[in-house]
Amino acid sequence: MILLWLIVVLIIGGILAWAVARAIPLLSRWISVVAILLDLALALYLAVQHLNAGPWLAQADWDWIPQFGIHFHLAMDGLSLLLVILTLFIGLLAVFVSWREITTAIGFYHFNILCILAGILGVFLSLDLFLFYFSWELMLVPMYFLILLWGREHRARAAIKFFLFTQISGLLMLIAILALYIAHYRVTGIYTFEYAELLGTPLSPLASMCIMLGFFAAFAVKLPVFPFHTWLPDACAEASTGTNMILAGLLATTAGYGMIRFLFPLFPNATRTFAPIAMILAVIGILYGAFLALSQTNLMRLLAYASISHLGFVLLGIFASNALSVQGAVMTMIAHGISTGALFLIAGLLEARTGSRELDSMSGLWDTVPRLSGVGLFFALASLGLPGMGDFIGEFLVLLGTFRGHLIFAIVAACGVLAAMFYALRFVQRAFHGPNLRQLHLPDLAMREGFVLGVMIVALLWLGFYPQPVFHTFAHAANHLPALWR
Repeated sequence: MILLWLIVVLIIGGILAWAVARAIPLLSRWISVVAILLDLALALYLAVQHLNAGPWLAQADWDWIPQFGIHFHLAMDGLSLLLVILTLFIGLLAVFVSWREITTAIGFYHFNILCILAGILGVFLSLDLFLFYFSWELMLVPMYFLILLWGREHRARAAIKFFLFTQISGLLMLIAILALYIAHYRVTGIYTFEYAELLGTPLSPLASMCIMLGFFAAFAVKLPVFPFHTWLPDACAEASTGTNMILAGLLATTAGYGMIRFLFPLFPNATRTFAPIAMILAVIGILYGAFLALSQTNLMRLLAYASISHLGFVLLGIFASNALSVQGAVMTMIAHGISTGALFLIAGLLEARTGSRELDSMSGLWDTVPRLSGVGLFFALASLGLPGMGDFIGEFLVLLGTFRGHLIFAIVAACGVLAAMFYALRFVQRAFHGPNLRQLHLPDLAMREGFVLGVMIVALLWLGFYPQPVFHTFAHAANHLPALWR
């Protein structure tokens, strides 16, 4: 029942936040905070009480539409636990970030934030493929509204582009799920969407490849993978700061999770056949994203392309398919969610102070906002993979695991790490150093802003210096994912 409450609490919290906003806007914000904190407490309770009890920490299974073999089946293992905690952590910080930024339709904003978090948790916890697809689509509508209603000047175009990319790719995944459902019925005479029962369904090589590509299409768009990435820079350039933290920091993790949970276990042979192509797309994305980031003048677009580059390591690590590379991919997803979320927050704070997202409008800010500039330098160094931070651990393990079986891919991907140094340092140099040409005198970090960024700094350093708890927790999921490294 705890797993169900993880989702229900967020939905109830969203409805309450919307209901009270008109009368007491501040209460709407605090309801969102309390709902997420309650969920975080439940997730940590499961971690403490059940982590050593077995590979599945908790399960809940009810018949939903039995005539079609649809169950409301939720389950949590170590992989799900890590990403659930990350989701709630980033979601909580996104609510704090929006405290002053969002001033219109406050209740509806928090309703959408909590609904999209509920959808993300549904993706991480679903073991029925119909429920998984339902949760996958549940993420779509709240994010569309978050971009459309609280975005910048060209928000409508960005929201529609996001909707079309994700909706079309999601329909391809639905077709693939139904094809697997029918194929399983033809072999067994049983209609089911249950993950455990669909494992090992006999498929011809062609059918297996086609169905696998349907899943991959949805995951590739959401990650996003080159060349299906073009919606992300537009969305990030127009969305609010809190929305960007969820958009780039959390939605991508659902795609990485889907690849690990479904592609290799359900279609091991087809996925291995496709792996070289996926790895080529990964290294192209790593280099392409890095070099496009280097040429951007809009800070949000720079961070979006940098995110595409970093997420290429997730794709590379998953399809290199050995224990080290997959551990690195999981660590990269977690560290990327924190470091990229922090960079979008810093970009939002700079925009609020300078009135612009353009790097050309920023120069010499270190003299006037030294604390904000120092924090910006810290997360820029994290983004380029400085040792001692979580991003370094993730990317190092991906490269090490890839090097063992795919030397050329590892060498090319390592060039992406080099390119990251240039765009990260360019951001620091253009924004914080040089003469203060506009003679700006701006307020430095406020206490609330400093607290949020301080928590993220501690989290990244903890992941960098003591990653063993993450690896230990993920090890509990490895028993369900043996096809990853066979």
